[in-house]
Order: sequence, then C-alpha cells, then structure tokens
Amino acid sequence: MSSRAIRVAGASGSASDRRHAMAAFAKAYPSDPVDVIISDYMSEVNMTIGAARKVDSANLTADMGNAFVGAGPAFEASFLEALEPALEDLAKYGIRVAANAGNADVQGLYRIVCDMVEKKGLSGQLKVAWISGDEVLPAINDGLKSGTSKFKNIYTGQVLEKWEFEPIYAHAYLGGMGIAEAFRQGAHIVICGRVADASPVIGAAAWFHRWEREQLLELANAFVAGHLIECSNYVTGGNFTGFKALEANGRWVDIGYPIAEISANGSVVITKQKNSGGTVSIHTCSSQLLYEIQGPWYFNSDVTAVLDQIWFEQLSTDRVAVRGVQALPPPPTTKVGITARGGFQAEAWYFMTGLNVAEKARMTEQQLRKGLAPYSDKFTTLSFSVLGTPGVDVDNQNAATSIFRIFVQGKEANDVGTARFLRPVIDNIMQGYPGSTFHLDFRQGMPKPYFEYYVTLLDQDKVSHKVHFNGQETLIPPPTLTKTFPERQPSQSSSQIEIDLSKFGPTTRAPLGSIVHARSGDKGSDCNCGFWVVHQDEYVWLRNLLSVDNIKLLLGKEYDTSRVPKIEVERFELPNLRAVHFLFRNLLDRGATSTATVDFLGKNCAEFLRSRWVDVPVRFLERGRL
Repeated sequence: MSSRAIRVAGASGSASDRRHAMAAFAKAYPSDPVDVIISDYMSEVNMTIGAARKVDSANLTADMGNAFVGAGPAFEASFLEALEPALEDLAKYGIRVAANAGNADVQGLYRIVCDMVEKKGLSGQLKVAWISGDEVLPAINDGLKSGTSKFKNIYTGQVLEKWEFEPIYAHAYLGGMGIAEAFRQGAHIVICGRVADASPVIGAAAWFHRWEREQLLELANAFVAGHLIECSNYVTGGNFTGFKALEANGRWVDIGYPIAEISANGSVVITKQKNSGGTVSIHTCSSQLLYEIQGPWYFNSDVTAVLDQIWFEQLSTDRVAVRGVQALPPPPTTKVGITARGGFQAEAWYFMTGLNVAEKARMTEQQLRKGLAPYSDKFTTLSFSVLGTPGVDVDNQNAATSIFRIFVQGKEANDVGTARFLRPVIDNIMQGYPGSTFHLDFRQGMPKPYFEYYVTLLDQDKVSHKVHFNGQETLIPPPTLTKTFPERQPSQSSSQIEIDLSKFGPTTRAPLGSIVHARSGDKGSDCNCGFWVVHQDEYVWLRNLLSVDNIKLLLGKEYDTSRVPKIEVERFELPNLRAVHFLFRNLLDRGATSTATVDFLGKNCAEFLRSRWVDVPVRFLERGRL
C-alpha cells in the first residue's frame, strides 16, 4: 500500500470531448505529475451505434451496416487521436492509462493500440492489456430460455419478453477490479469496453493502494472520485450554472481537466491541471455530484456509495475535499444495456418570425397532418413542436424567430422516406403562414436509423469478467459480499420539517435560477435533476419550496399525465450540500437513442426549471443573482 495519494487525471468525458488532454497531462508530468490517466468514452448513444456496427460486421453485411449506421469502427476512434501524441511521454514517465473506448470491439481497439505502440518503438516500455466480459447477450438469452429471470426494465417495469424489439447486443457495466488486476500484472495501457464510467478510477486506486474487495469505504470514496472526474470538464466549470463568474480573466475560454488525489484511507481531493482555465469549487463539485445519481444509493459492481451525508470542503484555490461518503456492499447484479434496431426517423424545420407564432404553428400543424395523412398509418411517431419564443420588440430578425419542428419515426426507411415525409412537408409552403420558410438543409429530412435501448439487471456471477495480458487470461470473480436493495430508492415527497414560506419575508416574482443552481442529465428514459443553493437560510426555503407537488407544477406541460409509461417523481435531500434532488421517471420518453424531444440528454431540464418564475424572498436577491 502506497503511503502517498494516487493522482488520477480525467482526460475525456465523452467520445466528442476535446482530444488534447491526455498528451497535455503526460507532457506536464515534471511540474504536475499524475500516476494514471483515465478517459471515459461511453454513452447510451454510441453504445447502440457501436453495437449495430459490431453485429453488422459479424454478419458480413458491411454494406447494409454502413447504410444503417454510417461507416466506422465499433470502437471509439477518437481515443486513438488522444493517445497517439501522448505515447512517448507516457512511456518516459511511466504513466498508466485506462479507457473504456473499446465499446463493442475492445479487442479490435487493443490490436490497433499495440500496433501504434510498436510503430513508435515503445513495445518494451508500454504494455497493453484488454478487458472482456461486458458483452452479455448470450447470458441474457440463456436466462430467458431457462426462466431464471424476466429481465425487468429498471425504468419502465416492462419484462423483456414483452418488448416489441429484437435485441442485437447487450453491454454489461463492469467494475474496476479487472483494471486493477491488469495494472498489477504490469500493464501500462488498459483497453476496456463498457466498464462503468467511474470504474477506471476505482481500479486505479485499488491497484495503487492494494485494496481488497472488503475495503468498502475506501472503494466508495474512489467511486465518488471517479464520478466527479469521469465527465472531465463538468467538475471544473463546464455545464455549470455559475459559469458567468468564469468570464473574468478568460477562465471560460479553455477550461482545464480534473485530477483526483486519492489517499490510502480513501480520502479524496479534487483539483485540476496547473495554469488551466475553469475552477474547482464546492459548487462545481456539487454540480457534477448531482449529475446522473438517482437517489441516495449510488451503485457500482464493486461497491455502493451512500450519498445523503456527503459534503465538500474548499481547502484552497481549486482544491476541494470530499467528505461524508458512506459505503454499503454492491448489489449482486450489474446494469445491462440492451440494444435493438428501432427503425428510422427524420425531421424538418420551418422558421416562424415575429407575431402570432402560436397561430402560425397551429395552422401549419393542421395543414401538414392533412398532407401526411395518406402515409401516417406507417408512422410510429409524429410530433410537432415550437422551439423558442420570439423576443418582444427586438432589434434583429434572428431574435424574433422561432423554429417549428416536425419529427417522424417509422419501422422501415421507406415508411418515412422522402416521398412520404419530406416532400409533403415542403410542398406545403405556398399555402402556409405569413413568412412561411423551411430549412434548406434537407439532409435532416432523409431517413436515418435510430435504436431502442432497454436497461435491465444481470447477476454478476453470470458475467465472465477477464483480463487479457501477455497471452494469458485472468478471470475476475464477482464480489462475494453483496446486498440486495429495494427496486425504488428512499423518497420524501416534501421537507420533513415544513416551514411557512411567508416567514422568509417580502417576496418578488423572479426566475428560480436567480439564486438556485441546478444540474440535470439522463439515465435511459429517466431524467435526474438536482438543485442547490449557497446559503443555509436559502436551503431551508428551497427544501420547503421544492416538494414533489410543486415540482410537478414547475414542470408544467412537461409533466404529461397521459404519458405511457407514466411519469413519476421521486425526491431526496442532501442537507450537507444544501441540495434537493429529483428523479423524473420516464420524463425522457424512451431515452436518448429514440426520443422525439430535442433535450435527448436531459441536460436542459434543469435550465428549463431554473427559468420558471417563483416567489423569491427579496433579501435573497439582494445578495446578488447567479
């Protein structure tokens, strides 16, 4: 066990993140050393695309596959762009790397990385390993045939045999112990598929400090550290409702990447690259902590972190300590994402400017419904929406313009083909509203594939988690100490100690976000959304204001009681963060890969709710607005 803290750098938060961070961390080692660089590339969107490419390749139908999902590998090629310029410095300073960029072709990416290392003459200094076990469709099929599991959807409650789509691939979310073992055996670069986002940090810390599986508190703290840095800039000022303060000195121009310092006892400090933009504060850490959690229990295959007493301490500029994490054993199951081909979708836009947008939209929708009627029996989804509201008496035309969006889905490409969708939509222009104008980029109106995504649980002992290194395979056994949790997390419909809001003094109508931070994101069809404030008296007000009933009112038409499956709201409080967290079940329709909404990642739910007007105590506003 090392006597010093391991320093783990977060160099990527998605397949579309900037790609310079890994090389920058490696080059800066003499002045800002890190032991391990982790990169997170996986999301439900690229998991489904990678799955389809893998299946098409396996079926030797490359032409059909390319037409369906576009040409490309089943792994995340952007990882190679980040890794290649860093290799010499990684070798020079002995820095380790763990990345879940393998997606649905981990071994394929491993081979390319080995070749890249060899061509640079670094094979003697950089040893590469890969992790298998996340591809579990055979285990799912075996469970269905044997009747050992119904594979219930954790979001909708549906059972898999009732799902109308045919599964083509299934990713299991692996823990970090395979990564720890690969490092222990001498690997410098570990290529993974669908290990959970925080698992590379768990694995790095467990390897460095030689932790055992039974050291749950240490693992839980590493898990939280991994959650905080796995989205890269999200903990250093990206996607942060306090972003306006970063404009000073240009700190929002090139936001730096995070580092987690994890001690042998599990204590965690979050910091960032030296001399970089952005910031690390209690509030940026609160923002990232509240993202993606779904209650006080946060599950990983290695440990369950209990979050309801967590708090952050600002040690100094850009250094924040994580406090109050508690631990429970992991569940006996792990999360599995199942991919199926959903069909095809297309969309088109009209621009509506100035006055009477509501009437213009109503007229256009009625006209288009009539024009599309001969084909609509083949549509599985047809929706119309207005994006944005024109400003009042504005001095430029763009500010006075809204978008009218028409969105369609069908089972086959021809069901939503040009003749059945795009042509009737644009043919409507001459009988349209005043100023009728459609978007001339017709590519969005061409059929493109979309995927359905089903999330369930699989017993960990059904997963063959293996490390592949130096021609040997090492099986990683599942945890022996586990805990079965209820299907639903603890929820409080309102504050346990209710206070009359009039006691906070005179109020004025203002946006909730005038004084309240918030952060939201997607988990399948669910949307999670956390709110927090700066001062304790504001928190007493906030926890009384934001009851389940009141949040439903703030959601407005988004809380559609006719939705199937129905939208449900769960709530819990994090008093040490001055935060209230909500889980909006099924708010995102069928999730990022198939939803008809533009907020397919759920990230703007928080911004929508912050824009809603409430009665805000005047004395809070006098302190200043966010």
